Amino acid sequence: MAEDGASKTRIMYQVNLSYKLLCKYLTQVLDAGMLSFDGAGCYRLTRRGQDFLDKYEKYVRAHRLLEEGLLNVNNEKMFLEEMVGANSESRPNKRAVISKVA
Repeated sequence: MAEDGASKTRIMYQVNLSYKLLCKYLTQVLDAGMLSFDGAGCYRLTRRGQDFLDKYEKYVRAHRLLEEGLLNVNNEKMFLEEMVGANSESRPNKRAVISKVA
């Protein structure tokens, strides 16, 4: 959006923010050096801003993969627990076996 330059109004409508919140966030990203203001009413993404967006996109992808992996691990755990639970009547309790050995 701001790569080619965008007015405050265009940004406000595209990100669906109130004017008050837009001004707050614009101040923050301008102070962080992620956007620049050209004086003619146009905000532009800086190199630092592009680097941030690139790193954030990479973070979101990694986070999504981790969440999917965690979901798979939890599904496997539930499957294993169900397997053990289904056979628990016919097999002795693991703790009971360990205590008898000790």
